[in-house]
Amino acid sequence: MQNELLYQVALTLVPNIGSVQAKELTNHFGSASAIFNARKKELESVDGIRGSAISAIKEFKNFKRAEEEIAFIEKYKIRPLFLTDKDYPRRLLNCYDSPTLLYYRGNADLNASKTLGIIGTRSYSDYGKAACEKLISELNNENILLISGLAYGIDTIAHKGALKNTMKTVGVLAHGLDHIYPPENKSLAKQMVNQGGIITEFLYGTKREKGYFPKRNRIVAGMCDAVIVIESSIKGGSLITAELSNGYNRDVFALPGRVNDIKSEGCNWLIKTNKAALVTSASDVLENLGWKEQKTELKKQRQLFIEFSKDEKLIVDILNELEQVHIDELYLKSNLSSSAAAAALLTLEMQGVVTSLPGKIYKMT
Repeated sequence: MQNELLYQVALTLVPNIGSVQAKELTNHFGSASAIFNARKKELESVDGIRGSAISAIKEFKNFKRAEEEIAFIEKYKIRPLFLTDKDYPRRLLNCYDSPTLLYYRGNADLNASKTLGIIGTRSYSDYGKAACEKLISELNNENILLISGLAYGIDTIAHKGALKNTMKTVGVLAHGLDHIYPPENKSLAKQMVNQGGIITEFLYGTKREKGYFPKRNRIVAGMCDAVIVIESSIKGGSLITAELSNGYNRDVFALPGRVNDIKSEGCNWLIKTNKAALVTSASDVLENLGWKEQKTELKKQRQLFIEFSKDEKLIVDILNELEQVHIDELYLKSNLSSSAAAAALLTLEMQGVVTSLPGKIYKMT
């Protein structure tokens, strides 16, 4: 395993290999070590892998840097999570550009049944702060993992609100785990490690740079079932995360504000252009995502005499086991292609066997 980790870290260091190419290679060869040990001809058979990338793999020599990273991991008890690891955030796997390797400190289950991102401006208003704190307190008993970026402003308020309400919360960093930015959040990050965690794709020693924040934002978007934008200007970084969330087929919510308030300009635009649903309370989120407990005394009798196809039976078995399943988890557990799963789900819905809920959630009728 130690040897495999060496290759996993090394894969992130290879020039001309980004997260998309690394994912393609991993899907093809099954492990990082197999990628490095593959012959040139085998590498050339992988779609999307160019000659420059193949040469970079075959010529890579900087394993010393990978060894240094492993020493840092061991010293600070950091959990490395590679694409193929069982604890890797499964929601990220359905994003085309999922990080190759994540570094994680904490105790939260990154594959919790409900994950929610709360993001917003650094220069918030009293209105935004109060709305964020109220929303989190209303979500207190819903067993939700709250994710944000540990930045100034709304991110910090969200993390602190989660801790106050004994919710697990995870901060995604745009730099290595050897330091915390902003430095004012060092104490907050320490608390989060004990009640959630901090996570990054960047090696230790990596300092924050402007270009790293969108990369951080894609992880926030990809790890969540939905993202809530509390306040944002029209050019705010939160709008980038919202766009990424929409691109990943995640639900987006936005807090409305006054039409002449620059801090609400981005949220109002998201709502106006149907890129986000309006949110004023936790019930808006819970109902839209199908997380509100349905109190029914009787359930419809199952149609016992329907003959299911192989794909349909696979989905029915998963839904019977888990009650409610997000479409991304259904893809992973069934190993069906998205088109095959969609066809099977459509047939099951038409037969009245399966019901679709808001938020791309499915359950047995």
